Amino acid sequence: MNQSATARSWVEHANGHRDFPLQNLPLGIFSHQGQGKRCGVAIGDAILDLEGALVAGLFDGHARVAVEATRGGALNAFFALGRSARVALRERLLELLGEHSEHQAVLKPLLLDSAECQLHLPAQIGDYTDFYVGIEHAKNVGKLFRPDNPLLPNYKYVPIGYHGRASTIRPSGTDVRRPKGQTLPAGQTEPSFGPCARLDYELELGIWIGQGNEMGESIPVAEAAEHIAGFCLLNDWSARDIQAWEYQPLGPFLSKSFISTVSPWVVTAEALAPFRCAQPARPEGDPQPLSYLLDSHDQATGAFDIELEVLLLTERMREQNLPAHRLTLSNTSSMYWTVAQMVAHHSVNGCQLQPGDLFGSGTLSGALPGQFGSLLEITQGGKEPVQLASGEVRKFLEDGDEVILRARCVRDGVASIGFGECRGTIVPAR
Repeated sequence: MNQSATARSWVEHANGHRDFPLQNLPLGIFSHQGQGKRCGVAIGDAILDLEGALVAGLFDGHARVAVEATRGGALNAFFALGRSARVALRERLLELLGEHSEHQAVLKPLLLDSAECQLHLPAQIGDYTDFYVGIEHAKNVGKLFRPDNPLLPNYKYVPIGYHGRASTIRPSGTDVRRPKGQTLPAGQTEPSFGPCARLDYELELGIWIGQGNEMGESIPVAEAAEHIAGFCLLNDWSARDIQAWEYQPLGPFLSKSFISTVSPWVVTAEALAPFRCAQPARPEGDPQPLSYLLDSHDQATGAFDIELEVLLLTERMREQNLPAHRLTLSNTSSMYWTVAQMVAHHSVNGCQLQPGDLFGSGTLSGALPGQFGSLLEITQGGKEPVQLASGEVRKFLEDGDEVILRARCVRDGVASIGFGECRGTIVPAR
């Protein structure tokens, strides 16, 4: 599968595209002009209608089986087929969309303008688990509450996570309704009820589960990568004031469950293959992972080099035609645990994972200012407001604010690819 920077498509606007060149080919669910949901492939500024290409007889063998599994408005059945189906479909798509394709005349009517399509969740999400593997975020937040001991003793032994709420996960572009709940105002001894005043974003990598496991059986870490269907961006919106009151002793609840936003395209593990890298070495003195979490191949190739970006656009900035303000530029290299380790740990007790389950990495911050993946860190809990070109300041998000997440993979000798955007605009509480 040629992912060199020189491989080109006959779809001219795909060549050199920021997110979706020929080398990416992410899958998603879309609808067009009132028609039903179906699977498409992003190529440049267009979406290839896979159903139409199937009807046109452009797939056979394993690739045909793969496309047939994308029917029904969700990718769960496709995810369940595993890596071989993804590879077969990808190889055929590279042929069909490559510059020497013999099927251009048939395919051109099946390319739809992305701007005219509505994108949906790519799968029916049975379960959602949010991890906490961004160690710089864990340290930054820990310092706010425990300056002398920011990380709890279990952090470097256990991939920390909690079970989130799948029913309120939405695709990019969905408005974010400001949540209401109980908070304990400073200086008070009893809680009050009302709209969240400290609304925040969290910059995360989303992981789509492919083939699952039977209940009672665990997935070995050496095999865990085979159970990962693809990746997206995830904004795990957080109500910090509600969270501060509710999180002890059982952790986040209403402060996280009101909405989480995902980018709608599934960037496959195969597309990300050139951007795999070694897991960063643990600092001297850190414990070695327990044996069920340790695999030499995973340590050598199980991490990713993905640049992550967060932008903020306020109502006043839109009125003044100002560009979005960059809040964050970080990287997935801050993940203390690999994705394979997350899968292995999640299933080690016999928990059943299923196709279409979604993992969140947890907030991915860097160690330096400008790399923090949440306003909680950037503003030091609201003590150091962000100054915007519009003359505004932000401690936390206000109504009308739009948060935009982006991700991009760049490496010499291969084509750069992106994830598309993950957007959400804050609207007032009801």
